[in-house]
Amino acid sequence: MNAAFTTSHADTSPFAGEGLRAFFDYGGLGIAEATDGRCGAQVVRAVPGRKSPGDWPSHRLEFRMVYVTGGRILFEYEGEGEHLSRADSCVLGPPGIRNRELPHSGDMELIQITAPAAFEADPEEVPEGS
Repeated sequence: MNAAFTTSHADTSPFAGEGLRAFFDYGGLGIAEATDGRCGAQVVRAVPGRKSPGDWPSHRLEFRMVYVTGGRILFEYEGEGEHLSRADSCVLGPPGIRNRELPHSGDMELIQITAPAAFEADPEEVPEGS
């Protein structure tokens, strides 16, 4: 894969409330631009006082890895149950797996790496057995 050189620094990379979830703020790391959208990486932070509604989306992705850098977040994955992720936890889910975010701490922060960079979350029915 061809990619341009890029660097990103916390003090010059603004966070925005624009993203899939209103209860998270998102900070881009420049990977989407450097790879012409083939891959993406972003820092995701909890917005204090906002909570997940607990819905079950699936994401149209070829690859999604989450690495928690601070705080904690409880995820539930279709067919895999609940998993509490905390600082230094890493999660890789297969393409299309439905998941939901459950309670997270106000200081939760994670890095999400995806392919492609831009994707949508499709609302889904609650999986059987959940």
